[in-house]
Amino acid sequence: MSRPLIGVTTSSRSGWRIYPLVNLNLWLAGARGVRWGAGRPSDLAAVDGVIIGGGDDIAPELYGGKIGVSARLDRERDRFEAAIAAQAMQDNIPVLGICRGAQMLNVALGGTLDQNAWETFSDSPMIKTILPKREVCVVPETQLARYVGEQPMKVNALHTQAVDKLGEGLRVSARDTAGMVQAIERESDPFALGVQWHPEHLFYAHRQRAIFRALVSAARAYSERRSQTHAVLNEAA
Repeated sequence: MSRPLIGVTTSSRSGWRIYPLVNLNLWLAGARGVRWGAGRPSDLAAVDGVIIGGGDDIAPELYGGKIGVSARLDRERDRFEAAIAAQAMQDNIPVLGICRGAQMLNVALGGTLDQNAWETFSDSPMIKTILPKREVCVVPETQLARYVGEQPMKVNALHTQAVDKLGEGLRVSARDTAGMVQAIERESDPFALGVQWHPEHLFYAHRQRAIFRALVSAARAYSERRSQTHAVLNEAA
């Protein structure tokens, strides 16, 4: 069986470094990636799933906010990824959001972000590291719990913002011990999951690899449905 193709959005600054690691995780899960970004070719019709990657903060005007503590913005990338996320969700293409990508999924569905998350959750120590130092609690009976189990787990953290008001059709699937949102997901199929941490750096942990396997499984099912639809249309033509 051929490997599903996953479009991976990246930063123009750090994509050269992050994309190979994401693609490694996809390959281990049975898929292959293609790098996308603002100014690069991209075609949702050619892929079986999408990863919205991590990077800079999202410009607050996308969700009706005001410029606050955001240190670095990339508005061209914002526009590109907002369009990709919204169209993918509309077309029922499986989507995984990583860190900034989780926030973008929320914003694309009408949600908002907390620009001062570490101040809002002052009981949560500000941890910024690729090492699994932050404990998150998975919400029982969610899709995330089905993929990784319901036990608490250690993850990494590189973000400064967090999900505030949820976008339409989304629910929280994990929080840290102070209550900050750490994962969101679509309330029903098709697959759409956003995690605030960076599972691509934790490929040695089976529960993190399970996140990529879940995306790949959904992408394979989407590919099969699309092929069946095309076959029916061709027969009817």
